[in-house]
Amino acid sequence: MAQPVYKVWKGRNKFLLNGRLVFGPDASSLIVTLLLILVPVVIFCAFVARNLIHEFPTENAGYAVFVAAVVFTVYVLLLLLLTSACDPGIVPRSPHPLEDLSGYDSSASVEVGGRQSLQLPRTKEVFVNGLPVRVKYCETCMIYRPPRCSHCSVCDNCVEKFDHHCPWVGQCIGKRNYRCFFLFVSSSALLCIFVFSMSALYMKFLMDGNGTAWEAVKQSPASVVLMAYCFVLFWFVGGLTSFHLYLIATNQTTYELFRYKAENRINVYDRGCANNYGQVFCAKNESSRINFRAYETEEASKPPSALIQGLLVGDTDEGRREKVEDNLEMGNDLLKISQCPDTEEVTDVRSRATDSQPQQLSEVDYALGLESHVSSSKFDRHHSNMRRKNERR
Repeated sequence: MAQPVYKVWKGRNKFLLNGRLVFGPDASSLIVTLLLILVPVVIFCAFVARNLIHEFPTENAGYAVFVAAVVFTVYVLLLLLLTSACDPGIVPRSPHPLEDLSGYDSSASVEVGGRQSLQLPRTKEVFVNGLPVRVKYCETCMIYRPPRCSHCSVCDNCVEKFDHHCPWVGQCIGKRNYRCFFLFVSSSALLCIFVFSMSALYMKFLMDGNGTAWEAVKQSPASVVLMAYCFVLFWFVGGLTSFHLYLIATNQTTYELFRYKAENRINVYDRGCANNYGQVFCAKNESSRINFRAYETEEASKPPSALIQGLLVGDTDEGRREKVEDNLEMGNDLLKISQCPDTEEVTDVRSRATDSQPQQLSEVDYALGLESHVSSSKFDRHHSNMRRKNERR
């Protein structure tokens, strides 16, 4: 019986509300993040903002400070939820990997366990903005990773435009939630400035009334604690905001910056500062490529090796070789690859593959390794037609 995709998902994600909310495996860290935000705000509202109301008796400024603190906090928490509870850009896994085509004797196959098994090429070259980019085959997801995609070892998913896995939000930061993540970090920095400024203003009022700073500290120690807390926290969230402003301006990700900083590589994704900012803040957010609430089809759940071997039953050696060679052509010259799983992205804009012809694909067209899925679909239709012909005979 078919089950919803989120119940049989092979990644380490956690789902709530029947797959509507998608969290990372370390979603419990959200409790710590919530406490770091809510506790100081509650203290501020109880001991600072409430007393500021009496400092502006003829105006509504005191109430405005209280309301602004509450509204700003709700906004920050909403951004935190949107960042941690959505699909960051997970690339669907391939349901039909091309493997275990026993009986095929070719230099494109390798021997595993005493029998020959067809293997996919380790890398493939595509064009992005007119420049070649080498993408890598993911043995876990059984797909060619789109450009700027990487496999997260924490969530066990390939994520588009992978930036990093953030333990504070318990989720990967990728193509679909990067904007919310940046707004969450920058808004948290502004919230720190707001709480610090209002606490300092209240301390000034107390100093004017008592005459000394020590008396003001004794009268409102919460203000001093809040000022110290916001000062320390601002160095973290403020520095992170500045860092990501630089990344956005240069159209880089954290993963790319730290992985390739020692190499002199051309940034093929840089479109200029203004266009880079427009791409992040003005572009429409793409919908998720996976419907976790949809039901998995029985066809997709069948073992791919059994399906392929069943289609080959009754064929002659010549016919089997012809089918495999057709699939090799659709798979773009299959090569030998190592059996050790490697989950790191290989992107090289200077070198070209010497054993395969580059393919002109845009970043959007290649986002799901469309060629691989089209090839698999053609492969299934080809063998279905061949089996019907054999049955008529």
